[in-house]
Amino acid sequence: MDTSGFIESLNKLLEWISRLAFLNLLWISFSLLGIIFFGFFPATVAMFAVVRKWMLGNDEMSIFKTFWTAYKRDFLKSNILGVIILAIGLILYIDFQFVLNASNSFVSILYVPLFIITFIFISMLFYIIPIFVHYDMKLSKVIKNSFFVMIMNPLSTFYLLIGSFGIVFVLSYAPPICILYSGNLLALFIMKPATNAFEKINQKSKLLVNL
Repeated sequence: MDTSGFIESLNKLLEWISRLAFLNLLWISFSLLGIIFFGFFPATVAMFAVVRKWMLGNDEMSIFKTFWTAYKRDFLKSNILGVIILAIGLILYIDFQFVLNASNSFVSILYVPLFIITFIFISMLFYIIPIFVHYDMKLSKVIKNSFFVMIMNPLSTFYLLIGSFGIVFVLSYAPPICILYSGNLLALFIMKPATNAFEKINQKSKLLVNL
C-alpha cells in the first residue's frame, strides 16, 4: 500500500473540506453584513464567482480576495437582480393564493398554467446566477438567456431540480452542518452542469452573445 499517496489524497480532501467551509462562512457573514436582504444576493454571486474559478481549474487563487472583489463589484447589480427575482416570486405567490382561494370555477382553471409558469421560473433560477458570473451582460439578457439555456437543456434542468431538492432535504435533517456546508454545496452542484450547458450552447451557436 502506497502510504505517501494515501496521505497526499487525505490532505487534498481535508484542504477542500476547509476551503468549502471557509467559502460558506464568507457567504453567511457577508449576507449578514448587508443586513441579509441587501447582502444575500451579492454574497451569493460572490460565492458562485469563487466556484466558477474552481470549475475553470483555478483552485489556488485567494478565496477571500476573489469573493470580496466580486461582492464589491456586483453589489448594486446583483441586488437589482435580486429585487427582480423577489418581485416575480411575490407576484406568483399572490396569484397562487388568489387562484387557490377563488370560489369561481373558471378562475380555478388558471391553476395549471400558473403552475407551469412557476415551474419555468424556478428552473430559470438555476441558470440566472451562473450566467451572471460567467458572462458580462445586461440583466435583461441574463434573465432572457437563462430561459433559453433552461429550454435547451431539459435533462440538466431536471438533474438540477432533483439534485438541489435532495441536498436541501438532507441538510434539513442536520441544521448545524448548514453553517459550514449549505450554500457552497448548492453552488458546486449547480455551477458544473450550468457551465457545461453554456459550453454546449457556445459550440452550437453564438446565442448567448448575440441575443
